[in-house]
Amino acid sequence: MPFESLTNRLQEAFRRLRGKGKVTEADVNEAMREVRLALLEADVNFKVVKDLIARVKERAVGIEVLKTLNPAQQVIKVVNEELTALMGGEAARLELGKKPPAVIMMVGLQGAGKTTTTGKLALHLKKQQGKRSLLVACDVYRPAAIKQLQVLGESIGLPVFSMGTEVSPVEIARQGLEKAREEHLDVVIIDTAGRLHVDERLMVELKEIKAQVHPQEILLVVDAMTGQDAVTVAESFHQQLDLTGVVLTKLDGDTRGGAALSVKAVTGCPIKFAAMGEKLEALEPFYPDRMASRILGMGDVLTLIEKAQAEVDAEKAKELERKLRKAEFTLEDFLEQMEQVRKLGPLEDLLAMIPGMNRLKDLKIDEKQIAHVEAIIKSMTRQEKQNPQIINYSRRKRIAQGSGTSLTEVNRLLKQFEETKKMMKQLTKMQGKKGKKGKMRFPFMQ
Repeated sequence: MPFESLTNRLQEAFRRLRGKGKVTEADVNEAMREVRLALLEADVNFKVVKDLIARVKERAVGIEVLKTLNPAQQVIKVVNEELTALMGGEAARLELGKKPPAVIMMVGLQGAGKTTTTGKLALHLKKQQGKRSLLVACDVYRPAAIKQLQVLGESIGLPVFSMGTEVSPVEIARQGLEKAREEHLDVVIIDTAGRLHVDERLMVELKEIKAQVHPQEILLVVDAMTGQDAVTVAESFHQQLDLTGVVLTKLDGDTRGGAALSVKAVTGCPIKFAAMGEKLEALEPFYPDRMASRILGMGDVLTLIEKAQAEVDAEKAKELERKLRKAEFTLEDFLEQMEQVRKLGPLEDLLAMIPGMNRLKDLKIDEKQIAHVEAIIKSMTRQEKQNPQIINYSRRKRIAQGSGTSLTEVNRLLKQFEETKKMMKQLTKMQGKKGKKGKMRFPFMQ
């Protein structure tokens, strides 16, 4: 879960303010001391932390209690606003210009995930904006870099331009752009070479590519798990290339948060995307306000809704709603819904986007148990899935053996399914009595 350690530390700091009628300077100083330590441990830039704490103190001392907020909530509100401002305030959009093809240069050190991010960005532009991109393989030094990009391009249905390892990357970029113009493509995404560290040879090559293709965007890909080092790398690249944006990778782990919270403040370069997993679909536009909410454990409902809208089949959702109204919901439907929800990502990460869920410290999602449920349903015949009442003792034994589970697990699933059907039936009746027929929505439906 992103920023889990930082979130826990910050919430502990704010807990001490609860129950107070007015926030005193001593209260704020104590809370801010804990916040300062939490941010420094998360590898946030020292000057950034110092400035943030000063602004929060200035705004928080002596604030009166609003009718809807207690003192702790007031201080959290101030911290939330300052964190949002620190990370850029508003989401920074890609500038693709009016005349295609737009050119995006992907730059960064080796190991940050630059080539994979190139594929993710191409897929994002294809799915979200209908843009057709040409991926240009300009990393002629790293073994298998060209092949990796070709595999990525094939998996997302987009063309890859390469000229082998003996041609200059500058020439490959130039001819790639010409190819995109000939094919009337929308975007050219150039996967440039990286190094283990910033050096003059790398920068000269990148400057020459920039001069040749005049990119609308130069995006630096940095590993969020490197913390403050990522900010140092961003500074170096920005001074040499005048970056237009940063992409943070590996934000799906318990990253310390230093890069996300420092890079905009230190370099002035906005974070435009965040990679939240290994899947090619796991690239999100970076919203400072949503990220601040996640860091403070306040959830991120908007991103959760967007994930659901992108992954859930609207027609299937409507059909499921109809079945629920008429009590025709089957185990086949149940399995399909489980599979759709799992497309959205790890369930623990989804729950973290729901406000208040982070306080349930003992809540753990057993992915193995979910896999058992799927195996049990898949071991049933179609007739059994559609009509569970026919599943007698001998059928249950067969299903348990076929799914590699126990008879107890099969019995538990069937019992829970029947209870769920009864609950859904009662909900639909209640909705009907309130005159809201046609407006009811169930989780993860559009």
